[in-house]
Amino acid sequence: MALSPASAGVSDELAHQSPEAISAMFGRVAPRYDLLNHLLAGGLDFHWRRRLVQAVAAQRPARVLDLATGSGDVLLALRGAGAFREHAAGADFCLPMLRQARAKGAPNLLAADALRLPFADAAYDAVTIAFGLRNFADRAAGLREMRRVLRPGGHLYILEFSHPAPAFAGLYFWYLRHLMPWYARLFTSEEGAYRYLGQSIRAFPAQAELAGMLRAAGFTGVRWKNLSLGIVALHIAAVA
Repeated sequence: MALSPASAGVSDELAHQSPEAISAMFGRVAPRYDLLNHLLAGGLDFHWRRRLVQAVAAQRPARVLDLATGSGDVLLALRGAGAFREHAAGADFCLPMLRQARAKGAPNLLAADALRLPFADAAYDAVTIAFGLRNFADRAAGLREMRRVLRPGGHLYILEFSHPAPAFAGLYFWYLRHLMPWYARLFTSEEGAYRYLGQSIRAFPAQAELAGMLRAAGFTGVRWKNLSLGIVALHIAAVA
């Protein structure tokens, strides 16, 4: 997992972050990461992860890799729902986040860069990534790496903040830019982490653009479902 460059119109603060700086930032917020996620999302993050897990469970793959696993919530939810048949593992490049996941009982954790995964070709039946793709230094390369470790017939599931309906977008992006960092400051000294969060969301491709990137990376059957008025989208793609 590494940092993405900023899109036009997003501040230089985002563009100049290095992968090491992003890892360190996540490391500093790790102890309160879960609490702030729940508060800032108004509890909707539980619903979003549940929709991801339901999509995986509908396929019930044998082996699942959860990338950018963070504090392990998706990995634990997959296990709790019996969404896979044999094995699930979680990978992240931030050790303090992995320690949080381990403390919560998340299984099979690995420190790894998603752009250079230490797995053989076609090692997994499903790859999941929740709220991590926007942090990649090279999203196209990351998608190709995910495709590499998926077997033919396997599926990729991307849960990510996205672009809501135009009627709601102005208010939403105002919240990200002005209100969310102030709110986060009530609970953590790492206000910059949540300013970065808003910037990275605004810089992330819209739903149709991400679908095009998936097709360009070699995925087929690409589709997406908007959640919470498009604040979040769940993209699903297959390997032929």
